[in-house]
Amino acid sequence: MATVEIIEGDITLLNVDAIVNAANCSLLGGGGVDGAIHRAAGPELLKACIPLGGCKTGEAKITPGFKLPAKFVIHTPGPRYKDGKHGEPELLASCYRNCLTLAEENHCETVAFPAISTGVYGYPWAEATQIAIQTVLSFPTKNIKKVLFCCFNAQMKELYEQGLANNSKTA
Repeated sequence: MATVEIIEGDITLLNVDAIVNAANCSLLGGGGVDGAIHRAAGPELLKACIPLGGCKTGEAKITPGFKLPAKFVIHTPGPRYKDGKHGEPELLASCYRNCLTLAEENHCETVAFPAISTGVYGYPWAEATQIAIQTVLSFPTKNIKKVLFCCFNAQMKELYEQGLANNSKTA
């Protein structure tokens, strides 16, 4: 099992094998972390995303990191939160599993995740962090040695830390 680390910071600055982009289905850039990753990686990232033909919610696709310190960017469109009764938990867990699968297939040892779907997609933070942590902790890793959850503020970091502590007690 990979070790899990929770940090607060800018995911575009992390020197890891892969960072995860909380993308939209077009994969052509957007706001929030998606826009920040596209800006930091440079125009080559958009050029690499165009032939991918988009990505369905819960799935993932991989590109080089270009100008980022990360070797790869794994793009995954998270679900838009309605009420939690329209498959959102399953789709969000699928995002994390599919990203980890691509990281494994590309021999990544370190992967950094943002808080997928917690921005404009409106996923409640506490629920989203629980799904993220449980999915990552239950994923059987071979190549991946470390998973980082890169939080955009102290409040989100605290939720991840609480979630990790609660899951460690039950593991």
